[in-house]
Amino acid sequence: METMTKTVWAVDPTHTDVIFKVKHMMISTVTGHFSSFSGSVHANEEDFSDMELKAEIDIDSIHTKNADRDAHLKSEDFFNAEQYPKMTFVSKSYDGENLVGDLTIRDVTKEVTLNIEHNGTAVDPYGQTKAGFEITGEINRKEFGLSWNAVTEAGNVVVSDKIKLNIEAQFVKQA
Repeated sequence: METMTKTVWAVDPTHTDVIFKVKHMMISTVTGHFSSFSGSVHANEEDFSDMELKAEIDIDSIHTKNADRDAHLKSEDFFNAEQYPKMTFVSKSYDGENLVGDLTIRDVTKEVTLNIEHNGTAVDPYGQTKAGFEITGEINRKEFGLSWNAVTEAGNVVVSDKIKLNIEAQFVKQA
């Protein structure tokens, strides 16, 4: 059986944002992002219907506008960045709307479904072909061993279990 080599698209980190949102004390939302990551898409079809996506995120690059909170998120209470420095995603299927794959955080791998929208493909002024995607989804942090929490005086939990993901990704076609 002959397999065709797929076109490789590498993530463009200067035009990609990896953002998450989580409820704080159930009354407000904290937004954070990861600034260091890598990823690639392998596809032959122009509509990316045959895409395979792989991504790796450096936990140490977490940023929530609060150094103490960032340090806590990197600790054993949450990501345990020292022992598990990377979070990974490897896609298994794509139906034009939903991207199903294995997300690994700490030492836990779970199948997740993310909504993915191909925003288009264009050639930039430097002759590079780029493809843009918006990827959204939700995960339950406790399913990945991120289970620390506390309860406020009023009885609200400090951190919700539900984490919203929003990734604005641009990939550059490789020669």
